[in-house]
Amino acid sequence: MGEPTVTSPEGREEVVRHPVTVPDRRGPLHRPRTPRRPRLWFEVLLIAVSYWTYSLIRNAVPEQKHEALRNADRVWALEHHLGLAVEQSVNHAVNSVTWLIVGMNYYYATLHFVVTLGVLVWLYRSHPGRYAAARTVLFATTAVALVGYYLYPLAPPRLMNGSGFVDTVLAHRTWGSMASGDLKNMSNQYAAMPSMHIGWSLWCGLTLFALARVPWVRVLGLLYPVLTLVVIVATANHFWLDAVGGVLCLAFGCAVSALWYGALPQQLPRTVPSRTGPSRAEPSRTGPVRAEPSRTEPLPAEPSRPGPSRARRRRQAP
Repeated sequence: MGEPTVTSPEGREEVVRHPVTVPDRRGPLHRPRTPRRPRLWFEVLLIAVSYWTYSLIRNAVPEQKHEALRNADRVWALEHHLGLAVEQSVNHAVNSVTWLIVGMNYYYATLHFVVTLGVLVWLYRSHPGRYAAARTVLFATTAVALVGYYLYPLAPPRLMNGSGFVDTVLAHRTWGSMASGDLKNMSNQYAAMPSMHIGWSLWCGLTLFALARVPWVRVLGLLYPVLTLVVIVATANHFWLDAVGGVLCLAFGCAVSALWYGALPQQLPRTVPSRTGPSRAEPSRTGPVRAEPSRTEPLPAEPSRPGPSRARRRRQAP
């Protein structure tokens, strides 16, 4: 069939060209997802199940004690070769200040969870459009860390044979690590690489720095992962190379979220429309609205009745 034509006022026929629409042939894995408003019950259930699964898998990984100790010796030797084996000096220096190391023990045991959950709640309430993408970063970071625990068992410095590191939880009788003291049988002690204390704290810090409006909150966001790095080294729970592994895991999580949503969390809109549309009982506010007459318009004047003429009034006068 030919293309439609129209006749111009001059009598010439001109072809009417319509825009050509190209259908989106990309597969479902290549289309960026549209952020939706999170549902509270679903998010609470998802976080609880995900953390339970993470703990179950992490602790189910075979400890492989001998392999973990050999890997620790290799990491320690590599840091010496690089001239950056500073963990033992930091561990001994901080351990000599009782109040400081005790505070770091409790920091290591609590803030890892408290701050992360706090940032998730803040995102849910203040940035619902960015919450799902940021949560995806955190979950993907944690998931790839489980692969590291399985493929590369690593003993923390405090468990190395004859290394001279101080287990600060045992030395000061504080509750500060799931892998020390009375809680050591509840956790895999040889899952030090990568460090999720760094992965999670860096996620919290970058999220606060990118999205918070209050300047001092943004500064705290930058300081939080730095202080966490000092804590994990001072308590002899990680090498600084474990922190590098945590950073790489976070980079992987950011890449997964960017591929899934087509942008990083801070590049997405802050809010999203509600999942529920307008109710059936009430008309939509965006629909057509009947125009009502303005109350300020003058009312139509009633036709005046002609009164009796002047001559007729004279005849009727007595």
